[in-house]
Amino acid sequence: MANLIDEPKEWQARAALWELAALSFRYPGSELAEAVASGEWAEAAEELAAVLGLEVRGGREEEGPGCSSSDALLGALRPEATRLFVGAPAPAVSPYEGVWRAADDGVQALLFVNPHSMEVERFMRACGLGRPEGTNEPLDHVATECELLEHLALRAAGAVPPEGAPAGADLPGGSPEAAYDAFLEGHARAWMPRFAERVAAKSRVPFYRDAAALLGALVG
Repeated sequence: MANLIDEPKEWQARAALWELAALSFRYPGSELAEAVASGEWAEAAEELAAVLGLEVRGGREEEGPGCSSSDALLGALRPEATRLFVGAPAPAVSPYEGVWRAADDGVQALLFVNPHSMEVERFMRACGLGRPEGTNEPLDHVATECELLEHLALRAAGAVPPEGAPAGADLPGGSPEAAYDAFLEGHARAWMPRFAERVAAKSRVPFYRDAAALLGALVG
């Protein structure tokens, strides 16, 4: 059992790692490229994982010749992210829970309207979260689910909830900790370990293998 005195620190570390995972699996922007190129991503991953006793290798490998600057790195990450997670006609690795769970059920995946995606949306709304204005992406995207777990971990650490958010007792399970555990067991662990393994196997650049290792450690 964890030392109760350390629990807020551990929840804060979990929240920060989920934030890092969410950043890693969103379409790459300058924030990610700068963090990776500067070594900040690697340092944060290693230090935060150590707080939780997790083994995570920081992304300290170069992405290829000429990728020492953040601009060059961004130029390498974007086509790889497109190949892995968007694809034409299909991604190498689907970033949506509903697609993975539909395959488990032996049915065709329909974005937005499959039962698993709808369960994720209902859970997020019960936590006071919804689809950001101006976006039309299913809420069962890997990065969005990471952001939900970040939000619940922050609340478990004692962070003040956003205005209009449900009280802790009104969250699924009756507390931030219970909601976190419920989503982790009922959703994240049902598909993210396999997603991480597939990313590690399919990626052509070291960063996404390191990001997959981080995600795999979080849901392990």
